[in-house]
Amino acid sequence: MPILFLTRFSLLFSLFFVPASGYGSMAPIAAAFGDNGFFCAIDAGGKQEVICWQRNKNESSSLSSPYISSLPPMASLSGGEGFMCGITSNTSQAYCWDLSNSGRDLVPRGFRYTSYMQIAAGSNHVCAIRGSYYSNTDHGNVDCWEFDQTLMNGNKTTGFVNNSSFHDPHIESFGFKKIVSGEGFSCGAVSDGGVACWGPKSGTLGVSAVSEDFETLASGRGSVCGISTVSGEVECWGDADEFGAPPVGTNFVGLSAGASHFCGVLKDDHEVQCWGNIDGAVVPKGSGFIAIASSDFTICGVREVDLILDCWGVHLQSTQDYNPPLQLCSPGVCSSGGCGDGKFAFNASILNEPDLMSLCVRKDLKICLPCGSNCSEGFFPSSVCTENADRMCIACSLCQNSSCWDVCGLPPSSDISPQERHEMKKLILIIGSSALGSILVLSLCCLLPRMIESKNEEKEKKWCISCVSKPGVEADPSPDPQTPLPVTPCVGTTQVFRLSELKDATNGFKEFNELGRGSYGFVYKAVLADGRQVAVKRANAATIIHTNSRDFEAELEILCNVRHNNIVNLLGYCAEMGERLLVYEFMPHGTLHDHLHEELSPLNWNLRLKISSQAARGLEYLHKEATPPIVHRDVKTSNILLDSEWGARIADFGLLSVNDRYLNGGMESDVYNFGIVLLEILSGRKAYDRDYTPPGIVEWAVPLIRQGKAAAIVDHNVPLPRNVEPLLKLADIAELALKENPNERPTMPEVVVLLDQILKTGLIF
Repeated sequence: MPILFLTRFSLLFSLFFVPASGYGSMAPIAAAFGDNGFFCAIDAGGKQEVICWQRNKNESSSLSSPYISSLPPMASLSGGEGFMCGITSNTSQAYCWDLSNSGRDLVPRGFRYTSYMQIAAGSNHVCAIRGSYYSNTDHGNVDCWEFDQTLMNGNKTTGFVNNSSFHDPHIESFGFKKIVSGEGFSCGAVSDGGVACWGPKSGTLGVSAVSEDFETLASGRGSVCGISTVSGEVECWGDADEFGAPPVGTNFVGLSAGASHFCGVLKDDHEVQCWGNIDGAVVPKGSGFIAIASSDFTICGVREVDLILDCWGVHLQSTQDYNPPLQLCSPGVCSSGGCGDGKFAFNASILNEPDLMSLCVRKDLKICLPCGSNCSEGFFPSSVCTENADRMCIACSLCQNSSCWDVCGLPPSSDISPQERHEMKKLILIIGSSALGSILVLSLCCLLPRMIESKNEEKEKKWCISCVSKPGVEADPSPDPQTPLPVTPCVGTTQVFRLSELKDATNGFKEFNELGRGSYGFVYKAVLADGRQVAVKRANAATIIHTNSRDFEAELEILCNVRHNNIVNLLGYCAEMGERLLVYEFMPHGTLHDHLHEELSPLNWNLRLKISSQAARGLEYLHKEATPPIVHRDVKTSNILLDSEWGARIADFGLLSVNDRYLNGGMESDVYNFGIVLLEILSGRKAYDRDYTPPGIVEWAVPLIRQGKAAAIVDHNVPLPRNVEPLLKLADIAELALKENPNERPTMPEVVVLLDQILKTGLIF
C-alpha cells in the first residue's frame, strides 16, 4: 500500500498573532477558531440538538440561547476557521455553518446530498469520508471542498467550491477510517494501516513511512498527532513548535489540538494531560473527560461523571475565555454494531431522565466509549468496566474496607499498634466523658431558665402588650427625657427607644449611614450605646400620613410576636415627635440581590441552595405560623438579607394595612415572586434586564425549563459542581411556583418540602 512521504518544515509565528490554529477530528464537541471562534456540542436529550457558546465579551453575545434552532440535529461535529461542520443525524449528510447565518448551509451543492460517515474541517477547506455513520461500514473514500478564494473578501463563509488543490489521484483508491484537516492539508488513517496526507501543504509535515494503525488523529496548524492502536501512545509529525515533546509511555484514548498545544484523554482514569506550550493551563481535577476539543488557546470537554461541559484556558489571560452552558452533552458518536474489546455501550439510564432511553435519534444505534481502569484522585473504582457500563468511581470518603485503602491512601487497621489502639480508646473515653458532662451542664443551664420563664410567662405577655400601647408603663412615671426608655427584660419582645438615642446611633441619620431606601422610607446602619449593630428603618412623611396611630400599634402588636431564624426580627421601635422608627437585626452580608447582581462576592452553589431553602422557610413561617398570617407582597432578592453566618432572612414583610393582609391571592402571589427569586439564584440574571431578549427572566427561563433545557439557564459564572441534579430540580421547583394559574402553584410549606428533598442529597460538590 503506498504511503505519502512528506518533508518536515518549520513554521515561525507568534502565539498571540496567529489568526487560527488547531483543528480537531470529528467528535460530539468541536471548536471553530479565530477571533469569531465558538464551541459547539451535541445535546444529550435524545434529539441530538446542537448547543453553541462563544468567547466571553463585554458586549452582549449574539447567542441569546445556547441552542441554535435553525440547525438540523447532528451526529458529530468538526470545527474550522470561524465555521463549523457536522454530519446530520437523520440523513448522514454534511452541513456547515457560521454564527452569522446558521440557517445557511455552506456545503457546495455537489456534496450536499452525499452521505458521509466522518467530516474534518480545516483552515479553509473540508474533507469527508463517504458512507453513512449509522451503517456497518468502517471506512470509505474521501471528498474535499474549499472556500472560493475569489468570493472571500475578508469573509471566508461567502461560498464553497470544489477545488483541485485537494484532488490527489494517489488517495482516491484509499479507504479511510479516521480523518483530520489542518491548514492546507488533510490526513487520514488508512483502513489497511498507516497514515496518508494530501493537500498543497502536506509535503511539509515530514511523515515518514508509517505502517502502524492509529485509533485517533488530531491536527494543529502544521502538525498531526495520533494514538497508536497497538501501544496506545502518541506519535506526532510536522511542526514541533506546536506539539513540543509528546508524553512517552502514557496511553491515551482521545486527542485535541490548539494553537501550540495538544491535549489527550488518559486511558486509565480519563483525566486530561496537555503538552506543548501550555503556560498557565490548569486542567480541572476530580473528574475524567470522555470528549474534548481545543480552540486557539482554550480547551472544553464533556465530563464523564455527569456529561456536563467544562472549559479551561492555556494562557492566563484566557482562562475564562469560554464559559459553557450547564448542559448535558452527548459523550460520543452514535454507531451501529458491537463496541469491541476495551469499550462499553453508554447507558442513557444513568442520567436519571425517565423519558430518555437513548442519546441517538435512531434507537438501533449506540455510543461506544473506551473503558477506564482507575479513577480520578479522591475516588476509587467500585466495579470494573462491563459491556454496558464503565467502571464505577466512588468518593474515598465512602471507603469502608481494605478493597479501597490502597487507592485512597487509607491505612488498614492492622497498621495501628496495640499500644496506639489502647491510647485511642483512652482518648475516646476521656472525650466522651467530657462531652457527657458538658451536656449535663448545658441541660441544667437551659432547663432552669425555662422553669423560671414559665412562672413569668404572663408577666412577659403583659410587657409585650404594654410596650406597644403604653410604652411608659414599665418605666419610671416621669423619666428623664434625656435618658433612653428601659430595655425590655424578656427575650422575644421589643425594646422602646428614645429618638435621641437612635439619632446618636445613626450619626444624625446621615447619608453615609444609609443602607437602603424603599417605599416605607430609609434604612440606616446604627451602633447602639451598648455596642450592638442594628438597622433602623425610618418612615417617610407619606408613610406616616397614610398610616394612623391605631394601625401602627396594631402592626407592632403583630411584629412584636414574630420571631424566626429566617426572618429579620424586630428589636424595637420609637414613636416620638411624630417619627415612626423600627429597629431590626443588622444583616452584615447585605442582600441576596447585591451578591447575585452587583459587586459583592459571588455565592457558590451549596450556599445558593441553602439560601433558597432558608428563604422559603421564612415565607412559610409568615404564611402558616404567624398569627395572623402575613402576606409579604414584595418578595424579591433585595428583600432577602444574609446574616453573619450567611443565613437567609426575609425582610420588609411589614408594615401593611389591616385590609391588605387579607387580599385574595396574596399568598399565591408570594409563591410566584419566590419562583422569580429561584430563577435569579439559578441564572445570576436579574428579574428584568433590558440587555437581554426577552428582558423578563420568566419569559426567558420558563420555556427552556418546560422544554427540558433547564441546564441552559444555570449561571455559568460559578464553577460547575460535580453533581448538577440539585440545580435541575431547583429549576423544576421554580417552574411550579411560576404556574400561570394560581391554583396550580404549590404553597410555601410544599415548596419547603421540595427544597428539603434537594438538600437531603448532601453537598453538590
